[in-house]
Amino acid sequence: MYADTLSATAPAPPEGVSVAKRGDVIAPFEVAGLDGDAIRVPTAHAGQRVLVNIWASWCGPCIEEMPELDRFAGEQGANGVQVLGIALDDAAAVRDFLQRIPVDYAIALDAPGPADAGVRLGNPRGVLPYTVLLSPDGRLLKQRIGPFAHGEIDGWVAD
Repeated sequence: MYADTLSATAPAPPEGVSVAKRGDVIAPFEVAGLDGDAIRVPTAHAGQRVLVNIWASWCGPCIEEMPELDRFAGEQGANGVQVLGIALDDAAAVRDFLQRIPVDYAIALDAPGPADAGVRLGNPRGVLPYTVLLSPDGRLLKQRIGPFAHGEIDGWVAD
């Protein structure tokens, strides 16, 4: 579906940056919370399943799925699947975007590039949106490229 956005080859990640594969425990890394505090992935949500969505304010399919992510996050409560959005974008653009389309789940920032959060979570080509489901022990359970349609996340997380 989004194959036209793929490049023929992805640049190799820098030395020391691991690209997770399904079943791997994620090597911990930090991203900046929108409030400026660092969020350590996956340890910030240790003991809980986490849906991590990599997006950008300029990505049309990302924008389309945000209400669905927000709906899902709102239904989870403190003990359900936690949702973390990581924008590969600039802080001012993300804040402006969230003024127009607010969400109630945590948003973090990362600089796009060969060592960004998406790469570390198994998406070296950088196609957006990109979503992963992490187990309570930080293992990569599922990966998805492309947006979720209304109601689709529930089944994806349950499978």
